[in-house]
Amino acid sequence: MTVDPVSHPAPAPVPELFTWEFAADPYPAYAWLREHAPVRRTRLPSGVEAWLVTRYADARQALADPRLSKNPAHHDEPAHAKGRTGIPGERSANLMTHLLNIDPPDHTRLRRLVSKAFTPRRVAEFAPRVQELTDGLIDRFAARGSADLIHEFAFPLPIYAICDLLGVPREDQDDFRDWAGMMIRHGGGPRGGVARSVKKMRGYLAELIHRKRAELPAEPAPGEDLISGLIRASDHGEHLTENEAAAMCFVLLFAGFETTVNLIGNGTYALLRHPEQRRLLQDSLAAGRTDLLETGVEELLRYDGPVELATWRFATEPLTIGGQRVETGDPVLVVLAAADRDPERFDAPDTLDLTRRDNQHLGYGHGIHYCLGAPLARLEGRSALATLLTRLPDLQLAVDSGDLRWRGGLIMRGLRTLPVTFTPVGDS
Repeated sequence: MTVDPVSHPAPAPVPELFTWEFAADPYPAYAWLREHAPVRRTRLPSGVEAWLVTRYADARQALADPRLSKNPAHHDEPAHAKGRTGIPGERSANLMTHLLNIDPPDHTRLRRLVSKAFTPRRVAEFAPRVQELTDGLIDRFAARGSADLIHEFAFPLPIYAICDLLGVPREDQDDFRDWAGMMIRHGGGPRGGVARSVKKMRGYLAELIHRKRAELPAEPAPGEDLISGLIRASDHGEHLTENEAAAMCFVLLFAGFETTVNLIGNGTYALLRHPEQRRLLQDSLAAGRTDLLETGVEELLRYDGPVELATWRFATEPLTIGGQRVETGDPVLVVLAAADRDPERFDAPDTLDLTRRDNQHLGYGHGIHYCLGAPLARLEGRSALATLLTRLPDLQLAVDSGDLRWRGGLIMRGLRTLPVTFTPVGDS
């Protein structure tokens, strides 16, 4: 008597990460990692080896673990520097001392100074300006019947908004748009236009801080801009150096605009690909309701959020994450996009459901480094999506989804372009 050998299915191959194909749709690879290697040591495109954390429970733990430092001094492999935060040129422009690279007590001190600009009250006061910017940008292309929603809408909206918040004069804001455009198009290259743009921005911020300090009134005015507030705090004993102030403004500008560009771009694209969810939201807005808009933005942040990986962390002592031992000095990258599709935490995680209520996603992080500008980004996202869907109700993609290209990068993930068509509206 012979017994047929039991056949076992071949194990799924290890997915290739950080390719252009991966950037277009990383979620199948992340599903493989969550199932087979939820905490995996991986060689990054820079050559640095880092731990990728992909399950929700492990990610949440790692984001709040004080043994994982944000300070790159805890890692002795300099090759990681270009991708440390995903911010181009910060090292060469002497912009290292900011919230994404420091730990308490310096982090606590600097965050306290800046947090006043992002209180719920201050953000609510800023809402009319955001709506004005939103409508003004749509006015520029509404009569044309077509647009690239990244370059004509999602990109300029947060640039102008954060410039207003910082206190950059209106006549200088187009320069910021040009500098930021160079960085977002070409990434973190150490030479050429990116480095020049970063240095110009750094020089401008230093000069603006000098000028505002000289002109600062004795008493703060209602709604005082953030740069003036930082100067006032420094002059009253908070010991904020000029370089810290410039670095703070730079990181707020960069982190504040690119995350919102991707929130609007990725979110609009997701709604265009899910017409039933889009109609649900449009019907809700037409009825004068905002509850679905609020839960919808949170779901878009979970489903295809703007920040793919949290910025670098470094182990200050040996520790265990998801059963894996991480040694002192090891870099750790928490994959927010993978954690937010974890079926152990979210029902039907690959389904876009704008009505989802149990939605404690990690799109803006967790713990003491939770994104400071999240309230402003949410405001801009709600304004952008609601206004687009209301003013351009028949918005549709102008190309096949497969023709869209994604910006590759370690931290952020977003579309290079989002060409759309719609019925022309009014005269612009």
